[in-house]
Amino acid sequence: MTIQNYINGQFLDPIDTNWIDNYCPATGAIYGKIPNSSKADVAAAYSAAKDAFPTWSKTTLETRSRILIKISELLEAHLDRFAEAESKDNGKPISLAKAVDIPRAASNFRFFGNAITQFASESHESIGHDAVNYTLRQPIGVVGCISPWNLPLYLFTWKIAPAIAAGNCVVAKPSEVTPLTAYLLGEICNAAGLPKGVLNIVHGLGTSTGQAIVEHPEIKAISFTGGTATGAHIARVAAPMFKKLSLELGGKNPNIIFADCDYEDMLNTTVRSSFANQGQICLCGSRIFVEATIYEQFKKDFVAKVSALKVGHPSDDATDIGALVSKPHLEKVMNYIDIAKNEKGTVLCGGNKVTVKGYENGYYLEPTVIEVASDDCRVNQEEIFGPVVTIMPFTTEDEVLEMANKVKYGLSATLWTNNLKRTMKLSNQLQAGIVWVNTWMMRDLRTPFGGVKASGVGREGGFEALRFFTEAKNVCIKY
Repeated sequence: MTIQNYINGQFLDPIDTNWIDNYCPATGAIYGKIPNSSKADVAAAYSAAKDAFPTWSKTTLETRSRILIKISELLEAHLDRFAEAESKDNGKPISLAKAVDIPRAASNFRFFGNAITQFASESHESIGHDAVNYTLRQPIGVVGCISPWNLPLYLFTWKIAPAIAAGNCVVAKPSEVTPLTAYLLGEICNAAGLPKGVLNIVHGLGTSTGQAIVEHPEIKAISFTGGTATGAHIARVAAPMFKKLSLELGGKNPNIIFADCDYEDMLNTTVRSSFANQGQICLCGSRIFVEATIYEQFKKDFVAKVSALKVGHPSDDATDIGALVSKPHLEKVMNYIDIAKNEKGTVLCGGNKVTVKGYENGYYLEPTVIEVASDDCRVNQEEIFGPVVTIMPFTTEDEVLEMANKVKYGLSATLWTNNLKRTMKLSNQLQAGIVWVNTWMMRDLRTPFGGVKASGVGREGGFEALRFFTEAKNVCIKY
């Protein structure tokens, strides 16, 4: 399969005819090629977006809303096709893509299609000065959206939908590792009647295509989700150019379990929060802290449930754990398991590559649970981003709070307790942008999403996203 850029409503080869291979994680085989777009391709995408902006920015909210909702409906109508494409590209089970990824992508368009009709600005009467102030929220212009490989269409549309709903035009780059559903989205946009140039999708490496987007002098804002090191590089390039930045970066999230929790609910949810999408979700609870009085019971029960998870081909309905996204990523995760062993961690289950019959070259790994003696070890401090979690006991609230906050990241945290006083105290003191209590990954799209510390800058979701993709202008009128 040859994937092409989507510029001005058309599918185009890269100008420099530079291509890179696209791999299927489940088989390890090359199944196509994608453009490694150059500055010239990004310039063409920008030109199309610039030309489309004057008309699109003046399009009525109702018209924008209808187009976004039509895109959501078409994604739902093509659920099977998109879920299969996502699974082939990413390695996740088709059942997961069908239940979560594609429905959420459709929901993103529907949500922002509705939200833009309710997005209001402020007015202030200046009593005693005979004046009124009101705030205009105006689209920025041409914006850049760069998304990761772990939830390809889900996170790609999480950026695109609010950007175009707010009246901007977009130059977007999906991950070069998982380009297929973004490519197919171009067909959906054309069918939904999205005007040419409003959305432009360029494929390629971060060092070439992504860099060209970030350093383009007329792309006024960058919304990026990905690794912390890449986010730091983007900030160094974009900040001196005074671009608006939204950076959703890495996480090393604590899962704190107290003895007074609803045990079975906690246990089942913790298996999911540890290994959903092969552990390749920035919100996974990769550091599990368990109150000492239930630690041995938890360890026994958790290891039993994890050991029962089936690693298999993504198309198998019985598969719980699919393939990791790429061979280099598999090797990175395996290296962290070796690091844990060298740091005297105990592998309680997993830790080995898996050979799936008929797909021997695929990137499969057993879900892995490692018992650690200290929170200071590398596997508890560094983001692994795979099917690997650590467990260790704690005795006091103060002790576990200190360990939870010790890492450089601060994206999410999960807290299991039925003690209201403890819930309020720890939720307030945990250094994280999101705290889940007695649940995980329960998302309301109206709420702000993002992290603190090395987990990012800014917030996505709800009106926060629409505020990011607009500029505020105050108008003061004396009467």
